[in-house]
Amino acid sequence: MGKNTTVRKRIIFLIDGLGMGGAERLLVIYLQHLNRTRFEPRVCVLQVKQNNPMAAEIEKLGVPIDFVPVKRLADPTAPPRLLGYLRRMRPAVLHTQLEFADTLGGTAAKLLGIPTVSTLHTADAPEKGEKSYRRLKLRWWILRHFPARVIAVSEETRQHHLRVGKLPPQKVITLHNGIDLSRFQPVSPAEIAALRESLGIPAAAPVLVTVAVLRQPKGIQFLLEALPDILQRVPETRYLIVGDGEYREKLENIAAEKNVTDRVIFAGTRRDIPQLLAATDIFVLPTLTEALPTVLAEAMAAEKPIIASHVGGVPEMVDDGQNGLLIPPADPPALTEACLKLLENPQRARAMGKTGQQIVGERFDIQRQVRRLESLYLDICGEKLSES
Repeated sequence: MGKNTTVRKRIIFLIDGLGMGGAERLLVIYLQHLNRTRFEPRVCVLQVKQNNPMAAEIEKLGVPIDFVPVKRLADPTAPPRLLGYLRRMRPAVLHTQLEFADTLGGTAAKLLGIPTVSTLHTADAPEKGEKSYRRLKLRWWILRHFPARVIAVSEETRQHHLRVGKLPPQKVITLHNGIDLSRFQPVSPAEIAALRESLGIPAAAPVLVTVAVLRQPKGIQFLLEALPDILQRVPETRYLIVGDGEYREKLENIAAEKNVTDRVIFAGTRRDIPQLLAATDIFVLPTLTEALPTVLAEAMAAEKPIIASHVGGVPEMVDDGQNGLLIPPADPPALTEACLKLLENPQRARAMGKTGQQIVGERFDIQRQVRRLESLYLDICGEKLSES
C-alpha cells in the first residue's frame, strides 16, 4: 500500500457547450464516476449560450464550471484569454471535447506544456472546399501534433480519423461510451401505467420510441414517413419522440402531412429516461450518421430491442438479429419492415431486449470505462493506477 497523501490531479474538461448532445451527456457521466480522491475535476465552457441544460447536472455534482466565452474560432481575443485561464488553473491534464475545445484548447495547452487528451465523438466528413472542411483540416493538424492521446468513442470513428485525418495510429485509442447501469432498475407496473396515462398512451398500445436531440441527421422524419404503413398493420401503435431541438417544428409538420398526429407524442426534453424507456416496447434510431450513440446503450439496459441505421459505430452496439435489427439509412420501407417484424412478434422482441441487456453489461459499463480513462490520465502524467 502506498501513502495516502497523494495530491489530487486537477483535470479540466474543456467543452464547446453544455447542451443535451451526446458529448455533454457523456461528460456528466464521467464526472459522476471519476475518483475524487485522485482527481479534482473542473469544467470550462467556451460557447456560452442562454441555455446550458447540463450545467445544473454538473453543479449538483459539486464540480466547478468556468466560462471563457468564444463566439467564433477566429476571435482574436480567445487565445490570450484561454492561455490566461489555463495559467491560473494549472491543470495536470486538459481533456478537450468538440471543435472549439480541440482547436483552441489544444493549441493553448501545447504552448503551456500541459498534457492534453482529446475525444472524437463523430466521423463527419464535410465536402472539400466547404468552410467546415477547412476548419476540420486545422483541427486534424492540431490533433496530429498536440495531444498526448486522442480518444475515439467507437472503432469506426477511430478508423475514419486515421484514414481521412491522418492521425498517428499509436496516439488514437478506442474507448466506448459507457452508461451507469445502476440507473436502470425495474420499474413497477403502476409507475409504467401512470407514465403512459400522463403521455396519453393507452395501456395496451405498442410503443416505438426515439430519444434524441431533434436534428435532421437523426432521421426521425423517415419513421414518420413509415408510420402510415405500420399503422395499417398494427393500428394501435404509438410513436414517442423524447427530446427537443431545431427540427421539432418540421417533424410536427411531417406528422400532420402524414395524418399521424394522433399517434405521435412529442414529449420534449425529459430527465426520467430509464422510466420512459420501461414504458415503451421498441427503441428506434433511424439516424443518418452516428459515432457511438450512448442512448442505444441506455435502451439496451432498459431491455428494449433496437432498430437502428447501419451507420458509424452502431454495428459495434447492435448485433443484427440478436439484440436488434440494422437497416439502411434514409429508407422508410426498410423501417416499416423492421418495425413490423418486432411489433408482430412481441416474443422475439422481448428476447432481443434480454440479449441487449446482457451485451450492455459486458461492453458498456461506465465503471470499467472510467477506470480506463483514469489510467490514461495517470499514464500521460507518468504515473500508474494502483489496483484497489
